[in-house]
Amino acid sequence: MYFINSIVAMMLLLAYLLPYVPPNDFAVISILSLTVPLLMLVNICFVIYWLLKVKRQLFLSLLILLLGYKYLFSLYKFSSSKNVEDQENILVMNYNVRLFNVYEWIKDKNVQKSMSEFIAQEHPDIISMQEYRPDRFVNLEGYYKYEKLSGQKLRNGQAIFSKFPIVNSGSIEFPNTFNNAIFVDVVKGIDTIRVYNVHLQSLRIEPTAEALSKETSEHLIKRISSAFKKQQSQAELFLKHKSNCPYKMVICGDFNNTTYSYVYKEIKGDLQDSFEAAGNGFGKTFNFKFFPIRIDFILADKAFEINGYKTYDDIELSDHYPIMAKMKLN
Repeated sequence: MYFINSIVAMMLLLAYLLPYVPPNDFAVISILSLTVPLLMLVNICFVIYWLLKVKRQLFLSLLILLLGYKYLFSLYKFSSSKNVEDQENILVMNYNVRLFNVYEWIKDKNVQKSMSEFIAQEHPDIISMQEYRPDRFVNLEGYYKYEKLSGQKLRNGQAIFSKFPIVNSGSIEFPNTFNNAIFVDVVKGIDTIRVYNVHLQSLRIEPTAEALSKETSEHLIKRISSAFKKQQSQAELFLKHKSNCPYKMVICGDFNNTTYSYVYKEIKGDLQDSFEAAGNGFGKTFNFKFFPIRIDFILADKAFEINGYKTYDDIELSDHYPIMAKMKLN
């Protein structure tokens, strides 16, 4: 048992280092970053196991967990949600809408209507959508819009909706993929704010035991490794564009990777993660059956005060859950 404990503890220790290692150098090892929540939970179980047996072996996993305490708080926020009402608050929502269920993954013919009603009820000021497609049943009135679509049979891509006027917009193209990043500059009062919508390369993992059982581990590892390398090159293209931005910014998106990854660390930089600033609980954003996983983010410039954050994990209209941050520009 202690031998197994040692292996799991060393795997977690190695995973702590992965945000500092470019996937192009060690793509296969980088896959460990996806398993950090599971590795933490298993190590916590080992601590409890040895504690109940009153064995000093508990110190191995305990020490590893303490070394990565900041990762533990990124996995689960123990504090209560921050919720400060202010008339200057800006409500920013991010939502991977999964093509508004066009292929009926969810056996509900009212998904589009339900999404429209949900968004209208929450009335965000800015909405960032991934896997978006124009749909006549999705009614989003009162918003300015910028969308970037591709594809022949089914036009889809990314979109940003804003209640504030859009004065500039554009797309950052990622080669050899359907993914990309888009941006808009919106005007609120005397301020211009840059809003990015980033959708990095998908890992194409089906979140069910049945789907995973049909795939060999060799093929799965090869595909994820390739996706990680693409994510790195895409993040580098995005960061080059971001470095020339003259405005205070908000970065939304589906990174298809976790807070323990290289691409998250690079994109976040010195920005605030709105979940870490004001959220609570696991904050899971993807409906993965085996352990909580957070791959959708709203990052904000330090010029913003994060006054609230919510994960709508009861809204099951996509394989992702919508998230919303409440922020005020100081």
